[in-house]
Amino acid sequence: MSEPTDIDNDDEEAFAEATLTQAIENQIESGEPPAAKATFNKLTLVGYAREDILNLMAHVLAIEIDNMLDEDRPFDGEWYETALRALPELPPEAYQGDDE
Repeated sequence: MSEPTDIDNDDEEAFAEATLTQAIENQIESGEPPAAKATFNKLTLVGYAREDILNLMAHVLAIEIDNMLDEDRPFDGEWYETALRALPELPPEAYQGDDE
């Protein structure tokens, strides 16, 4: 059996990023949770580019999904909405494990 290559990892990361971004776009379009559209509008008004906003929001979603899986618990919508509303300030969890 062959070991995963950097290309495989890059493909997986690109897929995960695209999936998270699509989830954020769906949240903005549907207005659920309300913080998604509110955050998008707020960051647009203060001059952030659409791609940057989607990346910030997807990062917050990724943190919550990672925490949910690590802690074997349901999605914490309250934490997620609070973290979205705090953008562009990222939650402290965003800076853990950055010493690679």
